[in-house]
Amino acid sequence: MKYTYKYLLVFAVLLFVGCEDFLDRPPLTSYNDENVWTSEDNVRSYVNEYYPKFFTGYGVGWTVTGAPVEGFQFSDDILHLGNQPNFTRSVPNSASWKDEYENLRSINIIIDRIENRMEGILTIEAYNHWLGVGRFFKAMQYADLAAKFGDVPYYDHVVSDADMDDLYKPRTPRNEVMDAVYDDLKFAMDNVRLSDGDQTVNRYIVAGFITRLALREGSWQKYYYKNNERAKKFFELAQTAGDFVINSGKYDIVTDFRSLFTSLDLKGNKDVLLYRHYDPSVGVLHSIASRNNLDESTAYGGNTDLIKSFILNNGEAWAESSMPEAKDFTLANVIKTRDSRFEATFNHKPRPNNRGTFLYINKFIPRDVINFVEAGNAVPTAWTSTNNANDYPVMRYAEVLLNWIEAKAELGTIGGSAVSQADLDVSVNKIRNRPLAAEAVARGVEKTAPMQLANLPNDPERDGDVPALLWEIRRERRMEFAFEYSRYEDIKRWYKLEYMDTDAHDDLLSGTWVNFKEELPGSLNASNKGVLSVVKLDGTQIVYNGNNDNEMNGFFRSINSAGRQPFLNQVNVNPYLSPVGKIQMDDYAAKGYELKQTEGWPQN
Repeated sequence: MKYTYKYLLVFAVLLFVGCEDFLDRPPLTSYNDENVWTSEDNVRSYVNEYYPKFFTGYGVGWTVTGAPVEGFQFSDDILHLGNQPNFTRSVPNSASWKDEYENLRSINIIIDRIENRMEGILTIEAYNHWLGVGRFFKAMQYADLAAKFGDVPYYDHVVSDADMDDLYKPRTPRNEVMDAVYDDLKFAMDNVRLSDGDQTVNRYIVAGFITRLALREGSWQKYYYKNNERAKKFFELAQTAGDFVINSGKYDIVTDFRSLFTSLDLKGNKDVLLYRHYDPSVGVLHSIASRNNLDESTAYGGNTDLIKSFILNNGEAWAESSMPEAKDFTLANVIKTRDSRFEATFNHKPRPNNRGTFLYINKFIPRDVINFVEAGNAVPTAWTSTNNANDYPVMRYAEVLLNWIEAKAELGTIGGSAVSQADLDVSVNKIRNRPLAAEAVARGVEKTAPMQLANLPNDPERDGDVPALLWEIRRERRMEFAFEYSRYEDIKRWYKLEYMDTDAHDDLLSGTWVNFKEELPGSLNASNKGVLSVVKLDGTQIVYNGNNDNEMNGFFRSINSAGRQPFLNQVNVNPYLSPVGKIQMDDYAAKGYELKQTEGWPQN
């Protein structure tokens, strides 16, 4: 399933989605509104506009909002050279949900027009399909809003610009919003077509995203709101959607890991439910691979905490392993002894042009390009600037499997059936058994041993409130989705933002292991005196002083890398939910209405 981002000439649709503020939008013109809703093809064209909004892929050109690596640099996986990005610690002036509500108004239009103008135009099957597609996109938008803000105004209709009470309605309780999302997702799951062409949403894609959205809401209900009854409702929905995709037999794990992100055409790939296609012939290109091309200097990378989280290929956690090499963190050894996704994600040598961690990310660029550059050649033009054409897997079968197994494991903690070994074999172990690239095998990489329910790792780092099975499923997600969309959203829904506390977790501020004297002797120079340092496995930090070359062997840390400001247990700060801006609240007040601030933030 692919789509290519294009500017569509969709009659007067641009009038529906202009840049006016949500509360000041002009009404639709009767001419355009009357002429659009006359055929299924017109509806299809209208809906196509949502693909780049909801399925970002690698972005377009230099635009990387929501794209891997660049769009998700805020988590406990990434260290930045200098000060770490901070959580919002006060109510901003301009933050709002404006863009999201512009999307929602547009989506509500299509739902309204199908219901009220197209019964005699569409067949019953087409009518339900397009309603399902509209409700699917609406559910996605409201689920994201609820995850960001909690309570938000909910609209199940097109808002009239003359109805001030409706325009300035108060925030709807989150549970009401998410019940509506639940109903919309269920309707879409029951009515969207199994197939509607090569580049359109189908029921399998809907089900794949349901596993993501329902798992997220179930986790929020269990861990943040402490409501197991509601958690169960959404975990069960995630499991049902996952069952549908798995039982279809349409998808499988058959591709080596890095190739999922570097292919020039993912069409027909069984690992992928939906992907974004890039095409030089129509000028649809991106820049993410260029940021992975070894020539590009970067100021961020994977930190020590992420490195230590990777499971050993014998299935053990490093801190409890009997493997002799478990505590050897030299990069060459880590590549050979850890899960194969480590080698597929990072370069095999410490790289000083990754100034943040010396651990250079190569996940999103082909191996042959890296080999070519490492041989001393210039980066090919196609992998520089905004010339990248590799496809992005928007929804992977591996994600469906991990969402599904986590939902099942969560249900097992609140009265549902326990996870079985067969469940692990269908999900985690199928992923661990994916093919290895020839280059990986040549470096000594091996497939990771299957996860055994009767012999889960005894990880001393495990939180006391997290069962061993869930801990290992969460580890699996961290390895699988490094630098994609997931990590920050995951630790929020688990109520674990404490993982980003740099005061409590020193490993957040160091990078990969480097033996500077042997691997990068050129870095031991006068300009790095008092700047370059290493951290030993026992936590001892040694700063380079110009005379201690032999001691410069450990996890790299720049003296210029500093922690983030405190964000937990701060008065009038809730790092889990975003505040709305003062301007938005003042706008309500100026019209005689009240917009309450997000839970945990000051009202004034």
